Amino acid sequence: MKFQGTKDYVATEDLTIAVNAAVALERPLLVKGEPGTGKTELARQVADALGMRMIEWNIKSTTRAQQGLYEYDAVSRLRDSQLGEEKVHDVSNYIRRGKLWEAFASDERVVLLIDEIDKADIEFPNDLLQELDKMEFHVYETGETVAAVNRPVVIITSNNEKELPDAFLRRCFFHYIRFPDEATMRKIVEVHHPGIKESLLTTALTQFYELRETSGLKKKPSTSEVLDWLKLLLAEDLTAEDLKRDGANALPKLHGALLKNEQDVHLFERLAFMARAQNR
Repeated sequence: MKFQGTKDYVATEDLTIAVNAAVALERPLLVKGEPGTGKTELARQVADALGMRMIEWNIKSTTRAQQGLYEYDAVSRLRDSQLGEEKVHDVSNYIRRGKLWEAFASDERVVLLIDEIDKADIEFPNDLLQELDKMEFHVYETGETVAAVNRPVVIITSNNEKELPDAFLRRCFFHYIRFPDEATMRKIVEVHHPGIKESLLTTALTQFYELRETSGLKKKPSTSEVLDWLKLLLAEDLTAEDLKRDGANALPKLHGALLKNEQDVHLFERLAFMARAQNR
């Protein structure tokens, strides 16, 4: 069974090759790319296409690798021992399974998403090396070894906020999701907004890519943001003619869906001011 994209997700040829190569090699697929390019959604669509359940581990700055394996609740055990609880004699009652344990213990093969791994401490990827490589880990409190019943399809995403260790990278199959070109973006738009008028789409995408390429932009709008923008344009029943701009107004209509900080809004206001000054 191979991943070829789905009706809800436009996958480029190089992306489908990367997914299928990682599955065949039984290596984690490390997916990088700017925010909003569909990295997290890729894991959901791979699970859907391959008929697998997805287990999602969302990484935060405070997340520790151990939490993905298990956590031992010593405080609860101490409290129960003071209360004379019978279950205190079985330490397994105080072991909380993490997402990796859940994936390893599953009777069916699953997709394990480790989302935004670069948010965690720099040592986080190294702390998972052996577990992801050998697909097993040891539970010190109980003395048992947890091995994967079925090797999960592991997809790891990164927004490139920090460099990942070389030892970790060597164990992954890597793919960088490039920002979609206009032809690919049209296919993506067709999935989310089928039947959109050609004139409106052409004008909107022209303005969108011009905006993305503007020098000095702090945050370039992403795929998800252009889809939100188009949704607003359709909701407001705007036409290609309504989107036309002159030198006095450099900001696109409903620009709040595309520009997400005041620096970028001020940049376009300055561009409009300079354009008006030149036309005097």
